[in-house]
Amino acid sequence: MPHPTSDRMLLVSAYAVRMPASHVFSHLTAAELLGLRLPERWITGPLDVGALHPVRAPKARGVRGHELLARTRVVEIHGVRVTAQVETWVALASRLPVDDLIVMGDGLVCRKNPVASVDDLQAAVTDARRRPGAAKLRRALLEIRPRTDSARETRLRLLLVRSGLPEPEVNGAILDAAGRFIGFGDLLYRAERLLLEYDGGDHRRDEGQFNRDVERLDDIMETGVRVIRVNKELLANAPKLLARVRRNLADRAPVPNRGN
Repeated sequence: MPHPTSDRMLLVSAYAVRMPASHVFSHLTAAELLGLRLPERWITGPLDVGALHPVRAPKARGVRGHELLARTRVVEIHGVRVTAQVETWVALASRLPVDDLIVMGDGLVCRKNPVASVDDLQAAVTDARRRPGAAKLRRALLEIRPRTDSARETRLRLLLVRSGLPEPEVNGAILDAAGRFIGFGDLLYRAERLLLEYDGGDHRRDEGQFNRDVERLDDIMETGVRVIRVNKELLANAPKLLARVRRNLADRAPVPNRGN
């Protein structure tokens, strides 16, 4: 998720200057400031500000007030106080659909610099069993997987599984014939030696990273792994993408050893 725009940060900074110690940024504003995985369509409107119990929810122009539990964990980001990552995810269950909660949850337990474990999320969901959106959190937890690298990688995995395809391995390690590590593959069907790689295009802005990605995929393909590169357009064309995956899974399915 992109960092908050300068205009949003000006609003946050202006409110933070006069914000009492019992108030913190929460919900969508906290997610925005923390850089959690959240569609940009949610980043608009008033600032979400929570008051720690027993203080009442704030009421001010341009502010959406909330009452927070006294034990809500608070962290500091960009010089302002916000609800911590897992607490923010739990609070947003009252607003977000399940799939957005899955994407955000995957981001919390991601491959690089995760801020939580699946056990942490399970504990938070159990603790929130009587809070708004608790049922959505339980549903989301069933489909959250650790080690993802991006929101679209999560959405690609959900599309595959919900279309009846087997669940792929998330960022599985790929080795060469000598057992040397080559790299991680976004969504890997190990038995079929089929890899789906999401190409978001961001790496193209970094020539060094682009060259490393090309070399990594070339090395992976030399081991006999078939690579399907998925971009935004192909992800939006689900019938074409799913047909391609099904065809390759069928063609590359391991032959059972029937013996003599």
